[in-house]
Amino acid sequence: MTPLRPLRADATDAMEGLPEGGPLVEEPSALAEPGSAPLYAALDLGTNSCRMLIAQPRGSQFSVVDSFSKTVQLGAGLEASGRLSRSSMNRTIQALRVCEKKLEKHNVRRMRLVATEACRRARNAKDFIRQVRRETGLQLEIIAPEEEARLAVISCAPLVNTRTEQLLVVDIGGGSTELVWIDLSSVPPEERPRAIMRLHMGFDAQGEGAVARVVDWISVPLGVATLKDQFGDVEDDAARFALMSWFFEENLSSFSPYNAHNPRAGFQIIGTSGTVTTVAASFLGLRRYDRTKVDGLQMTSDQIDFVIREYLSLGPEGRRNDPRIGRDRHALIMSGAAILQALMRIWPTDRLSVADRGLREGLLYAQMSLDGILEDGPYT
Repeated sequence: MTPLRPLRADATDAMEGLPEGGPLVEEPSALAEPGSAPLYAALDLGTNSCRMLIAQPRGSQFSVVDSFSKTVQLGAGLEASGRLSRSSMNRTIQALRVCEKKLEKHNVRRMRLVATEACRRARNAKDFIRQVRRETGLQLEIIAPEEEARLAVISCAPLVNTRTEQLLVVDIGGGSTELVWIDLSSVPPEERPRAIMRLHMGFDAQGEGAVARVVDWISVPLGVATLKDQFGDVEDDAARFALMSWFFEENLSSFSPYNAHNPRAGFQIIGTSGTVTTVAASFLGLRRYDRTKVDGLQMTSDQIDFVIREYLSLGPEGRRNDPRIGRDRHALIMSGAAILQALMRIWPTDRLSVADRGLREGLLYAQMSLDGILEDGPYT
């Protein structure tokens, strides 16, 4: 099989270029100078992972001062029991203790620490939140699906092409998948990324300037962990993958822009998740992950299918030992790939913009914008 070349910002197709300015979030760097500006923190506790960023505003952007990421599998067993298990909670609290030490070390005062689908669904979530507060001092906030979707959208604003008129942002999480369809056709091209950023005030926010219209959004209670759990009893690898993809598509039938037959000019899909970045890294052959090569990459549907077919040919053992996938991701990559393949099958485009950004970045942008530090997002 001959590898297919990825699309980068220098591609000639009108929809292939990155928006002016490129990625706006720097990796942890000595460039950040604590003390010259307030530090902000954002923590995302999901069904599978606990991740945190500590960042410092720098002009119209921000620099990452410190970060943390750990697979905690908070939602392990949740599908069957409806509760967070004792072992899952203990693993998560250990990770949160590390986060608390980092927050104390950097003397962070402005922060949002949020939990998503696993805590939304678990019957003992309130007890867990109290236990976290008691043992770490951290106050977690369980956010609603709409806010999770909104924050994922604004984090992707820098990747919105000025020629995009219809935008679909997809965030594939551990316990749920958020999709937001946005109509930008009435927004002047040069204003489109900025209009997306204004959604930090809410999907119905008006404000000054051109407005991005949210046509519809949905939070599907299926992510890489929950979808895997539902089909864990199917032994055949290829059959399990096909069933997961079909089942996810069935759960999208109420999403009103659902349309596989009428292609739209100026349509863009942005995908943000570990699944999407892992597929991109695999396609690029990265044995060591490099965010600068992945964030903003555009892949065709043929390129995505190429990687997924390769995953299937490897089988479970081959995926476990593939350094491009990583040991924290190999067990979940096929359920994520099933979701991704369904999305590319349904909607009329053969391009996907890869975003190595998501809820944490959205939380940071929203906090800084509310404080007037990034008054109109990263485009002031």
